Amino acid sequence: MKKILAIIKPFKVDEVKDALTKININGMTITEVKGFGRQKGHKEIYRGAEYQTEFIPKVELSIVVDDDRIEAVVETIINSAKTGKIGDGKIFIQPIEDVIRIRTSETGVEAL
Repeated sequence: MKKILAIIKPFKVDEVKDALTKININGMTITEVKGFGRQKGHKEIYRGAEYQTEFIPKVELSIVVDDDRIEAVVETIINSAKTGKIGDGKIFIQPIEDVIRIRTSETGVEAL
């Protein structure tokens, strides 16, 4: 099993969620986060004053899938989150040792 962690633009969340639902991904965790990469923030004007915003609002999706689903999930996230502009985000893939469903004590893929 692997954990797919995707950092995407907030306005792309519904599109990504809908696309993942179409490929039968039934569970994910979504967290609002702030950060920066190559963008290094951006300048905004508020009440006539210009100021630098160092952290850009993003959304972090966390999805745990069986190994044979990784390629499909990653491809779906890329296709639905991509705008072609700087700041589209990143995808990280991490190994997961085990999953346990609290309600039933199921483990492994059955717990997903």
